[in-house]
Amino acid sequence: MNQLPCTLEALVVRTDFSTDGAWDAVREALCSPSEDGFLPNVALINDRQYGGLAPDQVLDLVPAEYQHPLVVLADSVTVASAEWPLLVADVRAERRGWVRVAAAALWSIENNLAGANMDFDEFANAVDDDGVFRGF
Repeated sequence: MNQLPCTLEALVVRTDFSTDGAWDAVREALCSPSEDGFLPNVALINDRQYGGLAPDQVLDLVPAEYQHPLVVLADSVTVASAEWPLLVADVRAERRGWVRVAAAALWSIENNLAGANMDFDEFANAVDDDGVFRGF
C-alpha cells in the first residue's frame, strides 16, 4: 500500500467505493463556496487502493513530513447521508481526535485549523446531537 501524498492541502481520502454518485456529491459540496465565499483547501484522493481502510489505517499512511493539521475520510458513513458527513482527524494531536463534519461545513474547520485561529476541540465540542458538526 502506497503512502498518501504529501500536500499543503488537507487530504480528503475516499475509502468507500460503493457509489460514484456519492463521491461526486462530496466533491461538489467541497468545491461549492459557503454563503460567505469560503472553500476548504483540500486535495482529493480517489484511489481504490485505499478502499475499505479503517481510519487508523489511513492515518498510518500519512507521511511524516505532512504539514496540514487534518486528514479527512469519505467513508461508508459519509456516503450514507445526504449531508455527506466526512470523518475529520486532527493529526497534530498526540492522541488523535476525530469529528464528523458535514461536507458543506468542512471549510470552517479546515480554514480555522490551518490558520491556527481555533483548536480542534472547539469543533468537536460544537457537534449536534447526532455527532456531526454543521457550523456555529
